[in-house]
Amino acid sequence: MAQQENQVTPIDDEGYVVDTEDCEARELAHRERGTSRPITVVGNPVLHRECKDVTEFGDELAQLIDDMFASQKTAEGVGLAANQIGVDAKVFVYDCPDDDGVRHTGVVVNPKLVELPAAARVLDDSNEGCLSVPTAYASLARPDYAEVTGQDAQGNPIKVRGTGYFARCLQHETDHLYGYLYIDRLSKRDRKDALRQMAENAPRYEIVPND
Repeated sequence: MAQQENQVTPIDDEGYVVDTEDCEARELAHRERGTSRPITVVGNPVLHRECKDVTEFGDELAQLIDDMFASQKTAEGVGLAANQIGVDAKVFVYDCPDDDGVRHTGVVVNPKLVELPAAARVLDDSNEGCLSVPTAYASLARPDYAEVTGQDAQGNPIKVRGTGYFARCLQHETDHLYGYLYIDRLSKRDRKDALRQMAENAPRYEIVPND
């Protein structure tokens, strides 16, 4: 079943999406309408190229978003890009806390990361993982604040911002849609170690085997 039409994404006084209200109900509604799909993993071609822009904002996109929330829940993730379930489209969903424990839930279509001035970048060198590199983790420095522009499920322009862990999520998922996995930002040694971790452990969710 598709989402209801003409839903309005709430915006705060500064023009950013309000994604902290009714998170439980909104996430549940999406995944109850959706069907969980297996996760594509590193090596699958769809993960290693820029995804296509979304130009149609209708029932097909709504169903994809519902399926993505269902898939994200099954895999116990906090963010999921469309190519992680094999779909070549610039869409990601998230259900992610920030460092203060505030839950953020939403969707961004055709996202673009806002470039921060150097003076505004404070790097956070925390561990990062990825559903498409299951069971592997590595330390990766990213700015502790992020802004993403894009569109909502109805095609309206939106802005999303986050700090801490949620900022990392916004950057990580946007990267996915431009063909980058987090391990692509690691040193050769750390990337090799992450792939070793993946090879040595079994994922806890269904994946798409690479040929």
